[in-house]
Amino acid sequence: MPQTQKQSHYPDPTKKEEIVSRTLSVIVDNEPGVLSRIAGLFSGRGYNIDSLTVTETEHESHVSRFTIVTKGTPAVIEQIKHQLERMVPVHRVTDLTLAGDPLERELALIKVAGKGEKRIEALRLAEIFRASVIDASTEHFVFEITGRTSKIEQFIQIMTELGLVEVSRTGIAAMARGPAAL
Repeated sequence: MPQTQKQSHYPDPTKKEEIVSRTLSVIVDNEPGVLSRIAGLFSGRGYNIDSLTVTETEHESHVSRFTIVTKGTPAVIEQIKHQLERMVPVHRVTDLTLAGDPLERELALIKVAGKGEKRIEALRLAEIFRASVIDASTEHFVFEITGRTSKIEQFIQIMTELGLVEVSRTGIAAMARGPAAL
């Protein structure tokens, strides 16, 4: 008589779950301590925030929007969403990645120092990437570039070879496609 295997309720440690990246939109009351509580939720459970932007979006009703990019297994992402939804000042948590291909943009300021051919090449490449010069001297440029994270990363990598000095990035701002608010 063949032996039947018992089903375990615990995850199989030999199986690796896929790590996914998710962009979450979190609508909250704009009140003191909200940022600290959300960051505490992530750090207290060992989750990482890859990108975080926040601003008041409805001034009259004092409502703010957090855009959080994080990574984890699908189960961890669900846990993060449920824990955020239970926080008192949170109105709504939307996984923009699951809602469809979200519109995501980031802004970066990139300082490049150089002279001669490297300077000319930096200007040429900035034009190709549609980066604007917002500050310049005879020894440096500060470029402003907006776009998808992959475009920003590529521009930074190229500028590294041409005299990259400093980078400041805003983090991702994201919104779902379509006519409805999510």
